[in-house]
Amino acid sequence: MSVKEFASTGDLVEKKQTLEILADGVYALTAEGDPNIGAIEGEDFVVCFESLATPVATGKWVELLREHTTKPIRFVVLSHYHAVRALGASAFGAQAVIAHENTMRLIEERGLEDWKSEFARFPRLAQNEESIPGLTFPTITFSERMTIPLGGDRGDLVLEHVGRGHTDGDLVAWLPKHKILFAGDLMESEAALYTGDSFHFDWAGRTLDSVQSFGAELVVGGRGPVIRGSNNVALAIAQSRSFLQTMIRETTSAKESGGDLKSAFNACHSALVDDYGIWPIFEHCLPFNVARLWEELHGIDRPMIWTPQRDREIWAQLQS
Repeated sequence: MSVKEFASTGDLVEKKQTLEILADGVYALTAEGDPNIGAIEGEDFVVCFESLATPVATGKWVELLREHTTKPIRFVVLSHYHAVRALGASAFGAQAVIAHENTMRLIEERGLEDWKSEFARFPRLAQNEESIPGLTFPTITFSERMTIPLGGDRGDLVLEHVGRGHTDGDLVAWLPKHKILFAGDLMESEAALYTGDSFHFDWAGRTLDSVQSFGAELVVGGRGPVIRGSNNVALAIAQSRSFLQTMIRETTSAKESGGDLKSAFNACHSALVDDYGIWPIFEHCLPFNVARLWEELHGIDRPMIWTPQRDREIWAQLQS
């Protein structure tokens, strides 16, 4: 019996980063399936959406951004609590860090464990870990919606919690003037969804319905290329929904037929691999995804905390 190389420990090839100007003063950094990041200029300040995994990595993004704007970074917005999205935030030197109130709770509850878990799964993103000063804690939180006036004729930046999905603290950033949506990991573009801390049934239903209701014409997902055009946005939402619904269908069927977690994983893998198997981090994500969905089907509403030990146990059980 052979076991696949753990998570993304074998992914050692650096990805090419591309800074894209989406509209006047609106930027995205994509990186061939690595985590995406963005920035929005106000009249006399900048809002950054997400950080990268370490201050050193985030600092390189800031250097690229400074080729286009010298305005001070006033706010950093965290779409959710995961380490590779939050631990590099100190590099911005921002006045405030904004997140949903549930994200604050999750950082307090499991931030350290998530740090250890994610960096063990994806060591390439953890380079220069010594530059991290500690957990990133929000200084401003909200429950439903927060609006940041950008000043001048730039309109507003609307931050909104659209429901439980990738975590129960996900928020999106919406620019109504440009119909641009920064969706965090609630949507990916040509990259597999990670659902190990997720609420699959909410996400596949009303949460993605809420994402679709914005009517965005351009979306920056958590990974992958920028999605351009309303038809392509609708297609990406449908693909994300299909990924989740397929997992729900196959895992539910395995449970109802008396199967175990391994049989549920095998069924999900077989059903998804042809359409999604070539996407970044598909093999990495799927064992953790199915393990979390199996919990939900057994009445466990709050995701169990991932630790390096639990990660390895699930991997050995399923990816073999």
